[in-house]
Amino acid sequence: MLNRRSFLRFSVSWPLAGSVLSFPSILLATDESRRFQETLTKTRPTNVESLAHAIVMKKDNLFFLAQPDGCVPMTGNHGFGLYYHDCRYLNGYELKLGGLAPVGLSASAAVGAVGIFALTNPELEMPNGEKIPKEELGLTWHRVLAAETPALLDELRFENFSLQPVQFSIILSFRSAFEDVYVVRDLTKPRRGESERPQWQGDVLRLAYHGQDRITRALSIQSDPAPDERREASATFHIALAPSQRHTVRVSLTVHESKSAGHASPRSRPAGTAHRASDVARHAKGSTDDITRISGDGSALDQLMDRSFRGLDVLRSHLDGDEYFAAGVPWFVTLFGRDSLVTALQMLPYDSGIAEQTLRLLAKYQGRREDDERDEQPGKILHELRMGELANLKAIPQTPSYSTVDATPLFLIVLAHHARWTGSLRLFEDLRPHVILALEWIDACLRRYPGSYLAYRSETGKGMKLANKGWKDSGNAIVNVDGTLAKPPVALVEVQGYVYAAWLGIASLLDRSGATTQAGHLRQQAEQLKARFNRDYWMEEKGCYALALQDNGRPAAVISSNPGQALWTGIAEEGHARRTIDRLMAPDMFSGWGVRTLSHKERAFNPIGYHLGTVWPHDNSLVAAGFRRYGGDQEALRIFQGLFDAAFHFHLHQLPEVFCGYGREAYEIPINYPVACHPQAWAAGALPSLVGTLLGLEPEAFDQRLDIVRPLLPRGLDRLNVTRLRVGQAVVDLTFRRGKQGVEVDVDKLDGKLDVQVHRS
Repeated sequence: MLNRRSFLRFSVSWPLAGSVLSFPSILLATDESRRFQETLTKTRPTNVESLAHAIVMKKDNLFFLAQPDGCVPMTGNHGFGLYYHDCRYLNGYELKLGGLAPVGLSASAAVGAVGIFALTNPELEMPNGEKIPKEELGLTWHRVLAAETPALLDELRFENFSLQPVQFSIILSFRSAFEDVYVVRDLTKPRRGESERPQWQGDVLRLAYHGQDRITRALSIQSDPAPDERREASATFHIALAPSQRHTVRVSLTVHESKSAGHASPRSRPAGTAHRASDVARHAKGSTDDITRISGDGSALDQLMDRSFRGLDVLRSHLDGDEYFAAGVPWFVTLFGRDSLVTALQMLPYDSGIAEQTLRLLAKYQGRREDDERDEQPGKILHELRMGELANLKAIPQTPSYSTVDATPLFLIVLAHHARWTGSLRLFEDLRPHVILALEWIDACLRRYPGSYLAYRSETGKGMKLANKGWKDSGNAIVNVDGTLAKPPVALVEVQGYVYAAWLGIASLLDRSGATTQAGHLRQQAEQLKARFNRDYWMEEKGCYALALQDNGRPAAVISSNPGQALWTGIAEEGHARRTIDRLMAPDMFSGWGVRTLSHKERAFNPIGYHLGTVWPHDNSLVAAGFRRYGGDQEALRIFQGLFDAAFHFHLHQLPEVFCGYGREAYEIPINYPVACHPQAWAAGALPSLVGTLLGLEPEAFDQRLDIVRPLLPRGLDRLNVTRLRVGQAVVDLTFRRGKQGVEVDVDKLDGKLDVQVHRS
């Protein structure tokens, strides 16, 4: 473990908010450097350079990452660029003023599909030899993603702030290798088709690639006005501006994807028909405008909630006519079983519709046969679905892959929770055949492994198949006290809780549908599982549940965050739960910003290990819900406050997928994880989910009732307003305010029939 003194010894500078630490190898001690590099190689989701400063834009299945100066580097092993359907269509896009890079002033993409970059000039030399002093030119680079085209629409607006006329040239350079996202991530070698040389066809630059999957992918680039000079994959514009004069260059980069090469060929547009990016942006509207809103009357919480919903809006994607939350930008912009389900669950108090669509979509891809290469089994819910060249060629198993042990019980949990919020059995009845298959898959797995637990076998040395199949799915995530890896089969502690909650949730729906015998059988199974679980996973001497059981039923006896998720499911005994809460909030687990994935006392702990001591916001949201379930109200408030404070130190006040597990007592700010996704779906959903947990919202829509259990308000807030909360067919507005007897709840407005009951204990 690195202490603060050793860290400061080899760190060049203290990181500012939203920055990422650099670790110059020349200053690193040999063992520390080796450990850092090995950790990132083993646990990070990609081997490319850090994207901590990336400006991220996304609209549906099209997304774009740029540097803060608006450019995509023309060289280097980076992840910036324009992506569509798991292909990077553009991996280089640079702007030069008079041959020099512009100076970035600010950059943001707060709207999601819209980016605004403010830049100025370095000192430039005009054709007549005179100088343009630095910061005399203003440049606003306004860009919009148009998903329906699909295209990146750029508008570059230049303005002369000097008192003299100026002349200068700008050069726009482009590069594309049409790499599959798995190649970009440096996780596999490319399967190369045929790339065309860049071609100018009139005023349109064509970049094209004929894939081995017989799909032609092309990018057509057109400007208004047309360039003054064209050279290979670059365009030059000569600009002359009088004092205070403005000039605008518009560029459209249009994605083409077709099984017919002719259809992928761009055609030149008539003059004057180029887009206006600013006009498009004015019509951009988020999909979260009509969801439930929670407001603290202009408090800092309002800013973070708005940022969370903006991030979630960016990650809304479509497939087969259904909407879902893609897991995260840039590496996981696709359908994931676990991630999409957890995010849909987090959003149930705000928008139940996306949960329904996610469930229907996952049901379409439910496993139908035995396929060892993709880990498919009848009834199993997918892990990841890809649609790029490598997937089309079956060169990767994500077509889809089913390498997950927890997506199937989570599918059932979300279905049950959706019914509690909506008060309807319609979705359950529609998906009933899929529910039966999912239950049968769980039963088959329980029979397959000793101890009757839901377990998996690690796939070591199996190409791209995952070694671990829970949410901590990096290869070195599940460890023993001595630091060695758990020996398969591995039965994770939280997964047994998922099964328990899934059985009870589906039992309640079966009861309501008249299948009382089946419901009783599931409840009996659940109670038997709970008894076995509390016998086999409990570590009396450590006051906590084990991370997992492994070969021969031996516990992986480390202290981890996973038991907190088990508490969320209700599988823990009361006494064990209270001691687990205390253990997870001890200083070796609670960093001050959140609960670590692994105790810093454990041999395998690493604060920059992907699952070996980092802090994951979504994990903490579930852990806090588990604490609340067993009376750990103040502990849940501490988790909320830690993440709340941490959010303000990250770019755009947006919680990333994961951040480093350094303690708050030693470091004044949370430390970025180098290649964390941002936005990332279940991280964006963490704070909204935590707020719902603190307010104690427990819907019983079948009974036209909303239970509010031990409501809490975050520190520093005396009032929260909840508007347009939907429970069944009713819509209610509520006010939570701090009173003498605790938090009081007022019903301000009610449309429909709903009994709101506040429970103090």
